[in-house]
Amino acid sequence: MSFSVTKQEKFWWTVSIIITIAGIIAMIISQTTIGSPLRPSLDFVGGTRIGLELACAKTKTCPKPLTTAEVQEILNSENLSNSSVQVIDNYALSIRTQTLDVEQRTKLQQALNTQIGQFDPESIQIDTVGPTIGKELFKSGILALLVSFFGITVYLSFRFQFDYAFFAIVALFHDVFITVGVFAILGLVLGVEVDSLFLVSLLTIVGFSVNDTVVIYDRVRENFAQTPDLPVNEIVDNAVTQTLGRSINTTMTTLLPLVGIFLFGGSTLKYFALALIVGFASGAYSSIFIASTLLAWWRTRQGKKADQLKASA
Repeated sequence: MSFSVTKQEKFWWTVSIIITIAGIIAMIISQTTIGSPLRPSLDFVGGTRIGLELACAKTKTCPKPLTTAEVQEILNSENLSNSSVQVIDNYALSIRTQTLDVEQRTKLQQALNTQIGQFDPESIQIDTVGPTIGKELFKSGILALLVSFFGITVYLSFRFQFDYAFFAIVALFHDVFITVGVFAILGLVLGVEVDSLFLVSLLTIVGFSVNDTVVIYDRVRENFAQTPDLPVNEIVDNAVTQTLGRSINTTMTTLLPLVGIFLFGGSTLKYFALALIVGFASGAYSSIFIASTLLAWWRTRQGKKADQLKASA
């Protein structure tokens, strides 16, 4: 055996704790500044989102890139000061504001064309979502996530012993929380918003992560049956080593197309792919370094208690 995860278990746990604490701090700051742990998109809060791109961007003749300050000034003059502005690729805008009717949208577009420059009519994208629909989407997404956790817990409890199931769920929470924490940080630093696709990505991450954990736990259980006289840490290390190649290959072949989608898939799928990249990488890490080491720590602790009881009997 050339690779041991249990010898450095405290290091792996410390890495996860540091990243988790950073995410918690970001969520607290976000809750304080914008009233939500994550920056919600139009899907959840309702309103109107307008996407525009300068006509000169196609010919690359724009005199200067756009700035959020000049756009915000125009929005203030239109009594839309509570709006958020994001500049995309220097010459495109994404404006999220209160629900606007056709007349208000037309007036805003005219103001932007007059004061900034001509925007390409074919590039205009307008989405409007009511707040009631946004709340329903959020509730449905959270409910789906909770149901999936419950279903996985029940399944793992039947397939394995309860301690296996418990630590697998801990690893799942770890992966979801790491992903949420990263997007809380991105929301503060880059203004990245989470939408309904983000909830879909969390569900996908849960499925991927538990699959990798089940493979390792299955091998751990086999090793316990085949080599019961070996120390618990060695049994777990052997199981991780035996499944390490599969875990790495599966994760890499999944991440490569996601990186391609993130780089070239357009703005709609960009952050969906990023959430999956973060979650899948975290899932591979937690399966190898968190779920396995926690199980080894617990079984070793239980074994020591059993030995103490025998000695005192």
